[in-house]
Amino acid sequence: MTEPRPTGMPDRLADEVVEEQDLHRLHEPGAGTEDRLPSLSEQMAEQLGGWRGLLESSIPVAVFVLVNIVTGLYPAIAGSVLTALAIAAVRLARRQPVRHAVNGLLGIALGAFLAYRSGDAKDFYLPGIYLAFGQAAVLFGSVAVRRPLIGYVWAIIAAGGKHAWLRDARLYRTFVWLTVAWAVSLIVRGGVQGMLFLADLDDLLGLARIGLSWPMYVGMVGLTVWAVRRATRGRPEPVTG
Repeated sequence: MTEPRPTGMPDRLADEVVEEQDLHRLHEPGAGTEDRLPSLSEQMAEQLGGWRGLLESSIPVAVFVLVNIVTGLYPAIAGSVLTALAIAAVRLARRQPVRHAVNGLLGIALGAFLAYRSGDAKDFYLPGIYLAFGQAAVLFGSVAVRRPLIGYVWAIIAAGGKHAWLRDARLYRTFVWLTVAWAVSLIVRGGVQGMLFLADLDDLLGLARIGLSWPMYVGMVGLTVWAVRRATRGRPEPVTG
């Protein structure tokens, strides 16, 4: 529950006091369920769409890999796009969230278009490679300007949009190295796929796309939850502005 804004203070100062109170409650061992940090499963559900979201994002790519091996490029393109459309349609029919399905569909559609235009199966994976490097650049950039992006993501998910962590030296340092770690994981993922792309190893490229993407995300989400819990454990005193 959000603390009432203190009276007799300027709005900005009052907001800062409320943020400090929110962060203090997150440090308390007996914090209520509304203020506790989300569990690993809850973090995964929010960021990755849960285990179902992970599976659904991999199915169209797996279809492309298998059909390309068995029959050829163009049936593989059709199969992957139709699979992604079917997943989105099922979610819509069941009135379930479609954000992850739509994002996956857009990525599959772009990759399919590039592969169709060039006639080369490896171009199907090109958007994912560029996306990994682009995301890494954004994360490194956020550290360079002293606004580590993972801290803002955590604040939205676990702290109700409050950013008192910016004034908590220990939490701030934690989010700096976590942001760098996320960026490095993306470079590894994009780099491995990029080398396979340049080597024209289409089938291995597809396997690397599946084998590196969501396992790395799961591992990084787990590392993030562990690191934040460690940084906020045993902190009885509120952070002062």
